[in-house]
Amino acid sequence: MDPLSSLLSGIRAEGSAVSHAVLTAPWTIRFTDEAPLTMVSVLRGQGTLLLSDGTERRVRAGDTAVVRGPAPFHLADAPTTLQRPHTAYEIACFAQSGQVPVAAAGSGAGRCDGDLGGLHWADDPGGATALIVGAYRAPGHRHERLLRALPRVLVVEEDAEVCAWLESAAADAVRLSAGSQALMDRLLDWALVCTLRTWFDRAGADAPDWYRGLADPVLGPALLAFHSRPADAWTVALLAARAGVSRALFAKRFTELMGRPPLAYVTECRMDEAEALLFDTDLSIARIAASVGYADAFGFSAAFKRHKGRSPSTLRAAAA
Repeated sequence: MDPLSSLLSGIRAEGSAVSHAVLTAPWTIRFTDEAPLTMVSVLRGQGTLLLSDGTERRVRAGDTAVVRGPAPFHLADAPTTLQRPHTAYEIACFAQSGQVPVAAAGSGAGRCDGDLGGLHWADDPGGATALIVGAYRAPGHRHERLLRALPRVLVVEEDAEVCAWLESAAADAVRLSAGSQALMDRLLDWALVCTLRTWFDRAGADAPDWYRGLADPVLGPALLAFHSRPADAWTVALLAARAGVSRALFAKRFTELMGRPPLAYVTECRMDEAEALLFDTDLSIARIAASVGYADAFGFSAAFKRHKGRSPSTLRAAAA
């Protein structure tokens, strides 16, 4: 499994929300559910994302924004809306897993038509703001490495045909009751992967090293081999053999592109995986050691403490 797939494996849309809200300016949508990631696709209309740190980002039809939590944020018709008095009203358009994590406020009329297991869709193409919103849950800790690689908000411009397809798929999901929630959850999972891949591709040197390495013709095969079987007894020579180059050339290229030697990267990945297992499972330290490539718990514990600053048992006890 490649690194991005592994890091996304614990992030899922759950009880996702689909809404077409007809709002008259000034309007505000408040996101307060503290999800690790929230994705907002603007199919029609426009607005401004207002983050808790004061960051503003304009989004227009065709834009998909991914916001890193857990801090709350707003989507408003204009940055000045929050400073102007306006009559509040609630629209339960974004119900998720029995909760209502999103509220809307405005001075004009608002409508959210239709109700099907938390999915909503209104049919009013004239002047409407049409959104697909997905909040992504991550019950464990495996996703934290991915979150560290992302900015507070990223925006990717989608093709008009993709937006039209998403809107059609969302409307169809709501009209067809059987399996509609599962369909939208999987659709939003797919959309998140595509959005992040597009953003990483466009980020260039700002993309995380593990993503850049996968695209490298020399390092890519070796990284895929390691991430597919991280517990194997990997050496620089074995990784170089997977890459089809000499040991010296592989080590030099790896260090230049990834910022550290090959085995330092191997150890870092193993310790990150071990940390997630310590938090998220009740496996013994010996079992965790074996799963990340260590023959005995003592050697693993010493390596873990060097890398993380605390022993596995101390970290697990602190998290209990």
